[in-house]
Amino acid sequence: MTATELPKGRLESLDAFRGLTIAGMILVNNPGSWGHVYPPFLHAEWHGWTPTDLVFPFFLFIVGVSIPLSFGKRLARGDARRTLFWHILRRSSILFGLGIFMAAFPRFDILNVRIMGVLQRIGVVYLFAASAYLILKPKGRALLLLALLSGYWALLTLVPVPGYGPGDLSPAGNLGAYLDRMILGDHLWREMWDPEGLLSTLPAIGTTILGIFAGEWIRSGGSQSRVALGLGVGGMVGVGLGSLWGLVFPINKGIWTSSYVLFTAGAAALLLGLMFWVMEVQGKKGWAKPLVVYGMNAIAVFVASGLLARIMGIVRVGEDAQSLKGWIYENLYASWAGPLNGSLAFALSYVLFWLALMWLLHRRRVFIKI
Repeated sequence: MTATELPKGRLESLDAFRGLTIAGMILVNNPGSWGHVYPPFLHAEWHGWTPTDLVFPFFLFIVGVSIPLSFGKRLARGDARRTLFWHILRRSSILFGLGIFMAAFPRFDILNVRIMGVLQRIGVVYLFAASAYLILKPKGRALLLLALLSGYWALLTLVPVPGYGPGDLSPAGNLGAYLDRMILGDHLWREMWDPEGLLSTLPAIGTTILGIFAGEWIRSGGSQSRVALGLGVGGMVGVGLGSLWGLVFPINKGIWTSSYVLFTAGAAALLLGLMFWVMEVQGKKGWAKPLVVYGMNAIAVFVASGLLARIMGIVRVGEDAQSLKGWIYENLYASWAGPLNGSLAFALSYVLFWLALMWLLHRRRVFIKI
């Protein structure tokens, strides 16, 4: 990772969207108590979705949007594709390595560490989606997207799983969970399945490819109003198609169903289109400064906030050897706001704490790139 100054000509609405997504990740990952959380800040139990289920696919969509915005400029100035492929491999490896580090911290029991995870999935998805951008024309990427989504649907609904049969979409009975148990063994999030498993990474690549199409639309040279309108229309189509497919192949984050890909990418395009309209077309950007601050150091703040949360969970204080996080929650939040509102207040405070630190970096024009 390196610290750099802010490049010129950045799309601030995309930075703000990225910042909103990262702030959302930190918010939902850090309640004061997991026993006291408002339902919208929890994942859906299985089929269906909550606002929390939009956060991760939004980030992968943003990764896709960023690919043509970044690589398009580099290709235009004459950078060799071999150089760009090396950049892709390097960045993907760092993201995967950071994910393994976070999973192993602080005990570093490598023999039992979870292999897949959020950063690991981002790294793998970026590797394949960015490579597809460099290798394939738009038509080829569209065919790849079709193959990923339809092929994944066929695998999960038609291939029989030993002991469960075909079409079982339960946490333990779906084909992805079966393959994860066979290949990854005990290195899973839960005993029987992993929400960032191997097979479900395929449709997640589709999420980022849809982001690539959105990024190419932004670079297409049309007027800003046309760009915003196109993002909005495309978003409505995605939400509609995902909802229809969800009638037979349920929207589900845990197995990243194809309907979930279309639905969440459509929702991401709608929100990006709205932010693009407000910030780029209308020129109203001041309100989004906190989001831009978050978005400019997105991976850094995600990693740092996750490590601090882990430390607060293992440090023990008081006669009862309570975790530091539990002590802070009970004494500084639940004591006056109650268990539920205190849990939310803790999460909001954690978001603001990291915003303050990222603001200091932003004021010093320090941006940590991977």
